[in-house]
Amino acid sequence: MTAREKEDIVLVEQIEPRILFIRGQRVILDADLAELYGTTTKAFNQAVKRNQERFPADFMFQLTAEEARAMRSHFVTASEAAPPLRSQMATASRRNIRYLPRAFTEHGALMAASVLNTSRAMEVSVYVIRAFIKLRDLLSTHKELAGKLTELEHKVTSHDEAIQSLVATIRRLLEPPPTPPRPKIGFHTE
Repeated sequence: MTAREKEDIVLVEQIEPRILFIRGQRVILDADLAELYGTTTKAFNQAVKRNQERFPADFMFQLTAEEARAMRSHFVTASEAAPPLRSQMATASRRNIRYLPRAFTEHGALMAASVLNTSRAMEVSVYVIRAFIKLRDLLSTHKELAGKLTELEHKVTSHDEAIQSLVATIRRLLEPPPTPPRPKIGFHTE
């Protein structure tokens, strides 16, 4: 493996933790994209706002206040081992910023890089897309594995029933046969 390939893998692995699952989609927040693309969140959002027509609802959406609160608690309780996640939500309490973050899908992240039109944004967007693709591949692998596991559970369940029936039959065969009633010795009146 070349040094460049190793560097590419490291960059993708640094981006992956920033990809979140919100509203059933994998997205990356505006503050994280701005940091990756080498600009401030404010400048990034201004560029997006100037080019709003390039960002339909399936490319970008704004988080609700409830989602932002949930994300804030997620960032506060995030593991120490995870890379630092800068976000306007985390700094909102300190600077009294009340803007809700924007979430960008894979296509929205690529469109944001083209709107910024800087060499760094274009270069890093390749790694952002690779991170999304890697997560999508992992998800499909997990779906296949889950399907196989479900199939195995059904087989085991049917085997369990057959085994239980076999064990019950063997137990009945191992029981001593009932002793036949013996005729009474002596004189009987009936």
